[in-house]
Amino acid sequence: MRFLVSNDDGVQSPGLVALAEALAELGEVTVVAPDSERSAFSSALTLDRPLRPVQQPNGFWAVNGTPADCVHLALNGFLDFEPDIVVSGINAGANLGDDTLYSGTVAAALEARFLGKTGIAVSLAGAHGKGYGIEAYRPAAQMVSRLIRSWPRLNLPARTILNVNVPDLPLEAIRGFQVSRLGHRGRARDVLALDDPRGRKVYWIGIAGNPADAGEGTDFHAVADACVSVTPLLTDLTRHDALEDVSSWLDEV
Repeated sequence: MRFLVSNDDGVQSPGLVALAEALAELGEVTVVAPDSERSAFSSALTLDRPLRPVQQPNGFWAVNGTPADCVHLALNGFLDFEPDIVVSGINAGANLGDDTLYSGTVAAALEARFLGKTGIAVSLAGAHGKGYGIEAYRPAAQMVSRLIRSWPRLNLPARTILNVNVPDLPLEAIRGFQVSRLGHRGRARDVLALDDPRGRKVYWIGIAGNPADAGEGTDFHAVADACVSVTPLLTDLTRHDALEDVSSWLDEV
């Protein structure tokens, strides 16, 4: 099996290394990832400058672009082979509920789906993930390995990806897998207003809102229950149950 691996925390991220090492036990791994952190870039593509892949001493490819850039580039001419699966992660921190709208980790997997490949986004749901070393990501990497070993038995609909969140626990404390739907967060915290050294007002985006829909069946609930949440995603944003109402409204416009 051939894997394309990417992320949004950058090519030096310990989560990326842990994931690549675990997948290397299952097949051939090629890493194409941003040259620096690109968290919360969603599905942005770089259109105003060229992309420049640079191979690192460990064989990974670093790209001066976004997570979606990396997968788009890899699958549209940079690589001389077709990977079987695109795996993105392991992200430092959860991508639950509405986080998926902003996540570069999820966007890399979605870009694979746009290009006809199955994508998996993997995140470590730990509050302090960005300060962790590689050992903290190994339980999550092992859980991903378990999923991949069972991959031939999965029959996914076309244009679907899996969003996987692993609780930040020792391997023996993780209770298994739960299929889940996306939960929802409440309103984000207010922006933080500060003065720069010249007295001009600047703002920091506030932290994400607390879970507002985290009941049984959601990805929030699965992780809180010490399980790996596995959520199938599709980016058809059409609100199908509103089509008739909008059609009736338009008849009167």
